[in-house]
Amino acid sequence: MFFRRKGRLRKEYDEKLLAQLNRYKINWQQEKLLLEKSFDPSDEVICQTKIAEAKYIFLLKEAKQRNVTIFK
Repeated sequence: MFFRRKGRLRKEYDEKLLAQLNRYKINWQQEKLLLEKSFDPSDEVICQTKIAEAKYIFLLKEAKQRNVTIFK
């Protein structure tokens, strides 16, 4: 009875992980673009870019560890 929920919960959280991964990827790309277009980037912009990259890399490693695949 309790084991039936395991597959459904895993699928639900994998979908949430993929959605979050896509959001962080877009955020990181925007931050990186802003950094590249800046003439004299401030320390805050550089730190925000590194934080966005770290969040994306962390979620990417989590998705790899969970063996999450994107079905198109």
